[in-house]
This record gives sequence, structure tokens and C-alpha cells, in this order.
Amino acid sequence: MAEKNNHLKKNSYPKGRQVDPSSLDLVQRLLGERARDRQHLIENLHVLQDQLGFLSRDVLTALAADMKLSPSEVYEVATFYHHFEVADYAANEMPEYTLRICNSIACELAGADELIKKTKYNLGEMVRITTVPCVGNCDKAPIAVYGKRQIEQANPGKIGVALEKDQFTPLLPDYQTMEKYQVEDNGYDLLKSCLEGDKDRSDIISEIDQAGLRGMGGAGFPVAQKWRFLEKTGKPRVLVVNADEGEPGTFKDRYCFETTPHKILEGMLIAAWAVEAEDIYIYLRDEYPQIHELLTIEIEKIKQAEISSFTTIHLRRGAGAYICGEESALLESIEGKRGLPRNRPPFPAQQGLFQRPTLINNVETLYWVREIIANGAEWYQAEGQPRFYSVSGRVNNPGVVRAPAGTTATQLIEDHCGGIMEGHSFKAFLPGGASGGILPAKLADEPLDFGSLDDHGCFVGSAAIVVFSDQDNIRDIALNLLRFFEDESCGQCTPCRLGCEKMIGLIETDEWNEELINDLSQVMRDASICGLGQAAPNPVNSALRFFGGEL
Repeated sequence: MAEKNNHLKKNSYPKGRQVDPSSLDLVQRLLGERARDRQHLIENLHVLQDQLGFLSRDVLTALAADMKLSPSEVYEVATFYHHFEVADYAANEMPEYTLRICNSIACELAGADELIKKTKYNLGEMVRITTVPCVGNCDKAPIAVYGKRQIEQANPGKIGVALEKDQFTPLLPDYQTMEKYQVEDNGYDLLKSCLEGDKDRSDIISEIDQAGLRGMGGAGFPVAQKWRFLEKTGKPRVLVVNADEGEPGTFKDRYCFETTPHKILEGMLIAAWAVEAEDIYIYLRDEYPQIHELLTIEIEKIKQAEISSFTTIHLRRGAGAYICGEESALLESIEGKRGLPRNRPPFPAQQGLFQRPTLINNVETLYWVREIIANGAEWYQAEGQPRFYSVSGRVNNPGVVRAPAGTTATQLIEDHCGGIMEGHSFKAFLPGGASGGILPAKLADEPLDFGSLDDHGCFVGSAAIVVFSDQDNIRDIALNLLRFFEDESCGQCTPCRLGCEKMIGLIETDEWNEELINDLSQVMRDASICGLGQAAPNPVNSALRFFGGEL
């Protein structure tokens, strides 16, 4: 018996997928001296994806071995995020070109479907075309993405040129550098006054409180109150900057970074000082490679000038998951995991990133922190508590508008965006991106502010205004938005995962079953873990409420 067992042991093989030595060598060469701890899994996946163009299963298995993780962990993370392509291509089987075309609502209005058809016809088999959700450039729709280059107002001709000239790297915007910021806006003088003791932490928080600043990521929670939560917690503390704006129709954070990044960075550092955060993590959506590049440059300048010596700044890339805009899913992603929302309590202020007390603020929020400290709470109040509105769709001049809180859709369209396109008449609008619901033009004079649209079953959220005309079909709009939510559901909870799927089935029918839709909507709102599932029914519910006669 002993001899038999020895024979079996001698000729047996380890269970699971085996590590290919050549793949392991490749992974180790490409990663070099990069960190191998779990929190850097997504960063390391990015390195391999950027260099190889895709992630084979052999490469994932090798990465798991190199990082001392289980292959299943690595595979689950890689397949969770849109921007990682897991495939078993051989190098010579890779398509010559891969083109991603945004099919989110603004791009669909601008002719994304037709662009896909024409591009396939003109370029044929040499190009592989995939669709992607919103890439945060809605004012220049339709958008095609080649490598890390966004082709704005794309057409087959522009795409052909980009492919022919191999224009796949991001274009840096003409932004205010650190040197310009210091000369033009006395950059970092406010932070220095804090560090030198001229300002007190409690005074800074009180100023923010008096200004009435609310979080600009969508929830609108009072900022000062959020900061004060951390006063009762232990240390070390962390500040997380949520730069993962993924709401279709929203691009204000991109605008702030592409114009005056240091106003955000100084606001960030003031916030970190005020709550005594020893680390700062900037979680940037991967659709903004140009911003990643400029931040890498400008953060290094800050470090070299020793402006940020009291804290450590970490820049992390997202990987194409809308759910990571939800703060607890974002924390999971930074930790190198799938972006699954956490059950609460505990709240991030109690137990957040790496189990440490964590403050999470949006990009625009930190922009206004700096402006309020520079100009005072009274100034902010006198300016009408301004915010940035992203406006796209059927307007002549889409873009980001700075305006007082409570500005109406009519004012944005007529006073700032050049009116409705010629040949179109104003029909409807999204007041808060995909999740904020659909409102008719007759409500365009309602103030767009936190809580102002509650009676209509809608909300302003991140202030993404998408304008529709008489040439747009409300049923098609609702279907586009629901398909987005279905695609972006993390799958963790049944009400959201199956609810989105079932809702699409209900609205694809010739006649909508209002009773069943309302029942399903209520279940999704009551039982979903996070805001994605809770808000997903909003486009359908508002379509029934305001446009029932044409559905």
C-alpha cells in the first residue's frame, strides 16, 4: 500500500492552472520594482494591460504567483472592470486596431450608432469596434477612443487619420501649471498660512460651515459636518479624493482638472491638514489619461517643493466601473479588490480605507474649499453658492457652466449654451444625469439645487443636464439609461442585478405594464445596497409620470 501511495504522489500534479515560466518572466520584467502588495493589484494589472494590450490567462496566473495571491482573486478583479480585457489571444491574433465608441446618452444623440456603422463599413476587418459607457466628454460627442486618445466629435475621417498616424497617446490640455498658479493666484499661500500656524483647524472648518458648502459629488451632504465626524475618531486618518465621475452627462470634474488643477490640489491639501490625514489617495477614472499624466507631473512638483511634507499623496487609476463612484466601492477598489459597495455601518469616517478613519470628498467640492478659504464664506454666499453644471445634448454650445445654485435649465440653455439647436424644439431634460430622472420642458424653470426637485421624483445630483428635443424618443432615452445601469451593476445584490434586467424587459414591450413597473421600482429602491440600484428605476418612473401618453 505504501508503495502504491508513493507512486501516486510521485506522478501527481498540483491542482489548478499552472504557472508558465515564460509568462512569469514577462510579468516580472514589466512590473520591475513595483510594489507587489494586494492594494497594488489593479495598478499592476494596468501596467500589464498597457504594455500587452490584453491580459491572457497565463499572464494572470503568473501575476497571481508573483504577488502571492490566488489565481481566482486576480481573475475576479481583472474581469470585474471594463478596461481590463481578459482574452486568450496569441500575439499574432490581436486585431490590428481596437476602437472603443461611447454609446452613452449624449453620444447616442450625436449619432454614435451611425458612427459605428460607417466606421465598420469604411475600415472593415482591420478594426475591432467595441462600445463603452460614458467617457466623460459629453460636450464633444460622439467620442471614439483609440488607445488613450479620445477622438472628439468623431467621424470616420478623423478615426482613419488617428489610426493611420497611430495617434493613441493622450493629449495634454492647456492647464494652469504650478508655476502659473503661484504667480496668478498666489498658489499655496493659503496652505502655507495653515502650516505656519496663521490659521486654526477649527477656524477652517467653521468657514466651510458658514459658507454652507455641500458635497458636489451628488449627495449634497454638508462638508463641514463630514469633516467634523473625524474629530471623534482615532488616527492615522486618510483623505480620499473621489475623481471617478462616471454619471452619464457629467464632466465638470474633468473640466476643473483640465483648467485649474492646483485649485483642487491646494483645496485637497488644506482638507487633509484640517482633518489631520496622514495619507491622500486620489482615485481618478481611467477614462481621463490626460489628467493622470498632468497630475503625475504637477504632484511631483508639489513634493519637490515640500509643500505636502505633512502627508503622502497617492495617485490611483480606476479601471472603468461606474459603481466605484459610490464611496465604499471606491475604497474597495483602492484596496485592490472588486468595487463592491460595503454594508454600513461602519461608515468610512469610522472605518474606511485600510480600516482607517477616512474622509471622502469630490473633486469639485475641494475646488470650492480652496475658493472659500481664499475669499471667505460671505463671498461664497453672495455669489449664490455657485457650482458647475455640465450641459450637453440638443444645445448649440454644450459645456461646463459656472452658475449660482438653483439656476434653471432655461437659464443654462438660453443664457450660457446658445439655445436649442436649429430645427429642434425643447422637449425634456435630465436634471442630474442618468440617475436623476427625466423632466419635461414645462419644468425647465424649476431651480436646479439639492432637494428642489423632490416633489417631481427627480434630483439634481452632480448637476449633469442633458437636453432633449422633439426629435428624441422618450422610450429610447429610458432604455439607453436602463441598459447603462444593467451594464454597470456590480452584481452583488439581487434587486439591482436582476431588477435592471427585468426592468429592461418590461420597457422593451409595446405596452408598458405600469403596475408591475412601479412594484419592481419599489423593490429596487427598498432593497438595493447602494444608490445605483436605488436610482436605476428613476428614468422609467419619470417617463411614466410625465410622458405616459407617448410611451
